[in-house]
Amino acid sequence: MLIQKKIINNVKDKCIQDHSVSACMMYGSFTKGEGDQYSDVEFYIFIADDLINSFNSRHWISEVSPVDLIFFNEYGTEVAIFSSLIRGEFHFLPEAEMEIIKSFKPTGVFPDTDSMYLYDSTERLKPMLEGLSGDGPDRMTDGNVNFAFNNFVNAWLMGVNVMKRGELARSLEILTHVQKYVLQLIRIQEQSVERWLNSTKNLEADISTESYYDYVSFTSKLEKNNLSLAYMNALEKIEELYNTLNNLYVIDIDRKFLRKLFSYFNK
Repeated sequence: MLIQKKIINNVKDKCIQDHSVSACMMYGSFTKGEGDQYSDVEFYIFIADDLINSFNSRHWISEVSPVDLIFFNEYGTEVAIFSSLIRGEFHFLPEAEMEIIKSFKPTGVFPDTDSMYLYDSTERLKPMLEGLSGDGPDRMTDGNVNFAFNNFVNAWLMGVNVMKRGELARSLEILTHVQKYVLQLIRIQEQSVERWLNSTKNLEADISTESYYDYVSFTSKLEKNNLSLAYMNALEKIEELYNTLNNLYVIDIDRKFLRKLFSYFNK
């Protein structure tokens, strides 16, 4: 059995045994049939409202499995690095905030909501999870296409400007945003939008070989010529995507504007 499966079972058992826990759900790879030996384990755990202020989350996590490190990341999620070097993400919330589950629907597709259910003493969790089932949000819209194109322009121009200034490290960091928006448009073009919000996940299997090698062409090491080539290749890919998608969507930018970006890059 995978170590992650043992941790998941331990979380479930602890929830059942702990009277302070009202409900618990899981999300992530193991709820989508994609979990493997490298996957994280991720949970929302709802605590009885009258006990939340005295609840000790660090102690609770440490009793699930031996742990080397527990901390809050930049998003406010409590992260555990178990001694097995498995990552765990824990959201401990009062029972009164269980309605947050309804806000998950716009974030993606939940193919097996039964696998998300671990424990519930309130009889409220399962109906909320069932509300997440069905088709995910429609990503292939004018709004999303323009979101990706417009944010590409913003990130690309910023990255080129700091590169021209000589801030290569910052330009390389900004390139990751450029890549994300190009990948979102590639996913729309290839109708592979399930992972819209996490555009690199499972990329090797999700997009065509040709598009994958295009993506490789706008990655870079921290060296000016290589970085410059990556930004140019990204712009060329965007022009190609524009030529394809312009027949299907109403797009804010036009060819004249794209040509202006090429001219600016070559100044």
